[in-house]
Amino acid sequence: MTTLIESDEHKALREAVSSFAKNHDHDTQSLWKAAAELGYIGVNLPEEYGGGGGGITELSLVLEELGTAGNPLLMMIVSPAICGTVIARFGTRAQKQDWLPALADGTRLMAFGITEPDAGSNSHRITTTARRDGADWLLTGRKVFVSGVDIADATLIVGRTEDARTGRLKPCLFIVPRDAQGFTRRPIDMELHGTEKQFELALDDVRLPADALVGDEDAGLLQLFAGLNPERIMTAAFAIGMGRHALAKAVEYARDRTVWNTPIGAHQAIAHPLAQAHIELELARLMMQKAAHLYDAGDDTGAGEAANMAKYAAGEACVKAVDQAVHTLGGNGLTREFGLARLITAARVARIAPVSREMILNYVSHQTLGLPKSY
Repeated sequence: MTTLIESDEHKALREAVSSFAKNHDHDTQSLWKAAAELGYIGVNLPEEYGGGGGGITELSLVLEELGTAGNPLLMMIVSPAICGTVIARFGTRAQKQDWLPALADGTRLMAFGITEPDAGSNSHRITTTARRDGADWLLTGRKVFVSGVDIADATLIVGRTEDARTGRLKPCLFIVPRDAQGFTRRPIDMELHGTEKQFELALDDVRLPADALVGDEDAGLLQLFAGLNPERIMTAAFAIGMGRHALAKAVEYARDRTVWNTPIGAHQAIAHPLAQAHIELELARLMMQKAAHLYDAGDDTGAGEAANMAKYAAGEACVKAVDQAVHTLGGNGLTREFGLARLITAARVARIAPVSREMILNYVSHQTLGLPKSY
């Protein structure tokens, strides 16, 4: 039975990251470089390829503390967690040597493309297809809401290939270089203004060498969810960090803001909702830790259930914490000075991406509870 109480090593890592993040400015590029130099970006990747030899447990801890300090790094979810993990688990020796050291030291980035205009993230409806042309692959399709393509050296694209035995399409993963011919991107005009831009991708018969395929083309969903489960765990860490950041600002304000000679935090109408927000964030963190431990222990099935639950719980807790923080500050909660207003929109992302809360409820009702499907 794996304990969910943090080890002394993990506590020390948490304290170190927290101290680092609090004393660093909000410039994403310099923060990424500095965090990579300290080994934080590649803490989950194998030591033989320059990583820290840890797992998603350690990487999610790093992201949570960065977010708590108000310095979250979205590309940690994508580059080391999804792409790095998939390559470490299923890549060839050459792919590992080419990508993992650079992903670990932060000198190269990789984006991840699964979502499509008509399929969302439903791997069974993905229409981006790969077909063989001699020794090469030709990849054709479209992707949307792909983060950081403009700063990534390549994008790990989820496509589908035809099963020679059944004729059915099955998911496969391909490394597509940023400058590949036929691979174009268009920025999506987002109301949410983040450092990492969102893109729509078009792949028009993109020719890829045989070694662009990651893993076995027959492994299908196993390889895909080797990346998607860490994505959900890391999204939970992102949300918990954001919620803790908002809550800390609200608690500080409630202690200092005095009305009629009494700090507003002394009133239960202010104090109790903040206490509830704290409880819900802590509960979400426990589920995230469970999911990370299961994943690192090699229990993909157990990790899948826990990762979905963690992402759901963290998204809900984050939204409530941000909302309550804004209400605690009143009008000040909407000013640029306190930096909470931008989190109102950002917090909703954890409810929507990388999978909606409704789809998670579908997963739990079908896979965990054994209820019939309505679709």
